[in-house]
Amino acid sequence: MSKLLNKPLKVFSLFALIVLMCSIPAYYLVVDYIWLDELDEQNQILKKRVQEELTKNILQEKDITELIHHWKIIYPGLNVKRIPNTTYSGDSVFTITKMDVLSTNEERERYRVLSSFFHANNQSYHLTAESNVEEVEDTLTAIALITFLFFIFLFLGFIVLNRLISKKIWQPFYDTLHKLKLFDLSRTKQIYLSKTDIEEFEELNRELEKVLSENISIFTKQKSFIENASHELQTPLAVLKSKIELFLQNKDLTKEQSEIIQSIELPLGRVSRINKNLLLLAKIENNQFADREKLSVSTLVSENVNMLEDYIQMKELNVRIQLNEDVELNSNKTLVEIVLNNLIINAIIHSTKNTEIILSLRDKCLSISNSGIKALDEAFLFNRFVKFGSENNGSGLGLSIVKEICERYHWQLSYKFTSNTHVFSIQF
Repeated sequence: MSKLLNKPLKVFSLFALIVLMCSIPAYYLVVDYIWLDELDEQNQILKKRVQEELTKNILQEKDITELIHHWKIIYPGLNVKRIPNTTYSGDSVFTITKMDVLSTNEERERYRVLSSFFHANNQSYHLTAESNVEEVEDTLTAIALITFLFFIFLFLGFIVLNRLISKKIWQPFYDTLHKLKLFDLSRTKQIYLSKTDIEEFEELNRELEKVLSENISIFTKQKSFIENASHELQTPLAVLKSKIELFLQNKDLTKEQSEIIQSIELPLGRVSRINKNLLLLAKIENNQFADREKLSVSTLVSENVNMLEDYIQMKELNVRIQLNEDVELNSNKTLVEIVLNNLIINAIIHSTKNTEIILSLRDKCLSISNSGIKALDEAFLFNRFVKFGSENNGSGLGLSIVKEICERYHWQLSYKFTSNTHVFSIQF
């Protein structure tokens, strides 16, 4: 996965490379055209000089032959011949390839040729002037090398400019992202995003602030409703429970009436536990457990196991405690006890008879393991009112409370299923 800032850089670099590569043949054609045009002009100048020399002076045949010989020495590609007057025709320019007689390399080279016919002193002449054009290949190589070097400079410039510009332009985005990472809905505290002169980021910040404000308002109302409802339900539930207990103590109850009242007591007990846990969650979210003290995890684990000893024996379970080290926490004792109690009870409830529960403390990591048949769904494991297994007397809030407390203290809560064993771990 690549960053957004690097994607335009890759596209721009590829585009620059394609353009520069296409420019090489274009440079070649332009330079070749200019070079041939210069050679044609040079050959025309040479032709005029020869024509002027032969025209302005009345020379004898011997002098003309000697002059042509000197021209061949001075201009190796020049050749002038006397021809019959009847063979006269216009000039022509063309390119040929042939062996260079002056070169030791057996390679064919290009030549630009001017073929011209003219009259001088009542005599017709045929002039051919050849100029080597192979130097353009060296020019092409130099152009390709320079183009490649410019691409490297262009690419490095893109990188530097991209970093310098993006560092300033994208700073509002990174500020917003940083504040969103630190945002915690449970704290119900509105975040204020930095102002920027970039229209898109400013619009994004406005919409984010609007969405966050609406969610905070909804969350606050829901939390307040749950807390108020739980408080209001607490007294009626306590009254109902006491009334049912009084009914059960009545000796005049028939067996059928007693069974009906007992069947009412079970769901009422569950409602009471749900109400109690909802109140606990509300208190945790409202930061009503702010007091901290130094606590020994090993001591609290042992105390919770001893407190649940009767429940463990009733399920005919064996609990093995492996406290290889001790971890000292600076936390609220009530919350830590709730975490340990909920995880141990969860292991007891979902363990079959005559199996083993292992509590291990090692490398600042507490693990609680119990036997199982299949893995739990991690996507919903720590959600509220989600229950697994055949037990139906729980509130479905135990693991959710554990997660809430762990997030409060920044402990890493995890679950895994390996070798038919459920393992809940807390990394302190």
